Amino acid sequence: LSERADVVVRFQGGHNAGHTLVIGNTEYKLSLLPSGVVRPDKLSIIGNGVVVDPWALLEEIERLRKQGVSVTPAKLKIAENAALILPLHRNLDCAREAARGAAKIGTTGRGIGPAYEDKTARRAIRLCDLADVDVLQTKLDELLIHHNALLRGFGESEIDRAELLTALTDVAPKMLPFASSVWRELDTARKSDKRILFEGAQGIMLDVDHGTYPYVTSSNTVAGQAAAGSGMGPRGFGYVLGITKAYTTRVGGGPFPTELTDDIGRYLATRGQEFGATTGRPRRTGWFDAAALKRSIQLNGVSGLCITKLDVLDGVEAVKLCVGYEVEGKLSDILPVGAEELALCVPVYEELPGWQESTVGVKKHDGLPKAARDYLARIAALTDVPIDLISTGPDRDETIVMRHPFK
Repeated sequence: LSERADVVVRFQGGHNAGHTLVIGNTEYKLSLLPSGVVRPDKLSIIGNGVVVDPWALLEEIERLRKQGVSVTPAKLKIAENAALILPLHRNLDCAREAARGAAKIGTTGRGIGPAYEDKTARRAIRLCDLADVDVLQTKLDELLIHHNALLRGFGESEIDRAELLTALTDVAPKMLPFASSVWRELDTARKSDKRILFEGAQGIMLDVDHGTYPYVTSSNTVAGQAAAGSGMGPRGFGYVLGITKAYTTRVGGGPFPTELTDDIGRYLATRGQEFGATTGRPRRTGWFDAAALKRSIQLNGVSGLCITKLDVLDGVEAVKLCVGYEVEGKLSDILPVGAEELALCVPVYEELPGWQESTVGVKKHDGLPKAARDYLARIAALTDVPIDLISTGPDRDETIVMRHPFK
């Protein structure tokens, strides 16, 4: 997708999500940077809806530099009003998870949640604040009143103000050249008929409002957040692509009705290399959940689907699709709202024949085994949304294009 785009925008989340890109023989692991950054002729934008860890971002930029990718202020723009993740956010994140014990949510421990809390409470340090030391010191004082009180409550050491101020003033000249009014950049691009790709960072069932609360991330992950998280009005969007694997995965805690803990689950995890690109944590695997997908489609106004990792199902004797749930004796065809109710759900399955032929690298729909085509057709029928893209391998050209999002 980024190959056909002129501008690629991240609009929510932080460096808690990872994307692995394979271009030719080179593999790039990205966390904060938009996927288009590896292409020399694309403009990359980090919107105001993202929380930015300056040190993690600079480390990611340096890692790409060593791979031959130059990330300059001309190529990367960061919203000047983006909130920053500071070391104290990471400390608080880890302290809370440790205090929860067995009831931990499964955060990445990277300070994302605490940073969003400070943003909502109007005490965040934003990128633009790094330009004025007097303003920065005043804001730090207010921030530390809150955080030091929390750390005392957890029995942790308080934040050293001078040390934090030094760290921020040291990183300021490295970060400020990237600062920009990105809403204006996007408005100019839209008026010039540029192709703009908005890139989400987490799945919809991790949305703080619409996901399996409280086992969610700390931001809105729905497509509508692209407008608020970038400063571009909703009228700029013409197509919403819903991306889902040919089976279901989840990382961290929370209920997972279709989870497989048997040999098939282990097969999918191994063949699909289901480990987080950012954290390395193993992902839980399960059968495809069409009922959950239906709710995601409704929440996002999905125009078409992209089914990835179809090849991982090669060799599975029979494949199952979750078409609904039984909840305390009652049937439901859509995912319930709360984690507590979801934990009671017993999946209702349809079983279809699997396929033994390899689908790896297949580039035409007719080249897929009939059982694989039937499986995809059933997903489209259950969700009432066309499948526009099918991924059959990690390389960008191992894709079957039924209809391209960028016409």
